[in-house]
Amino acid sequence: MSGLGRHDPASAAVEVMLRGLKMYGMAQAVGELIEQGAPAFKAAVPILSQLLKAEMSEREVRSIAYQIKAARFPAYKDLAGFDFASSEVNEALVRQLHRGEFIDGAHNVVALGGPGTGKTHIATALGIQAVEHHRKKVRFFSTVDLVNA
Repeated sequence: MSGLGRHDPASAAVEVMLRGLKMYGMAQAVGELIEQGAPAFKAAVPILSQLLKAEMSEREVRSIAYQIKAARFPAYKDLAGFDFASSEVNEALVRQLHRGEFIDGAHNVVALGGPGTGKTHIATALGIQAVEHHRKKVRFFSTVDLVNA
């Protein structure tokens, strides 16, 4: 019986994915199976890996959906739907903010303007980008809601 050892990347990846999914008992058992070099386990690694990747993807999708709902956006809006041509908004600045660098620097963004200028659309697009691409928790407040709170 030739042992897999800890040098088999596919088996080690299964163990890492289990730990990432907080399945510590299974991760420990997989570690033991890796040490034993069990042929049945080695044969099952590709299937286990595929199943774990599917679970990780599903959890990520559910998490993003939950965070979008928890943010209480008035509607789902992204920058693709914003008409910069008919707006006075500084497109370069908005696109820079959309990259999310201000989040890591803990900077605030304040949007000022009259009704219909795109403040809510842009704020929502920035928040959705933060949730979907930066895995941040976001909460949307209108000025009225914030003052009332």
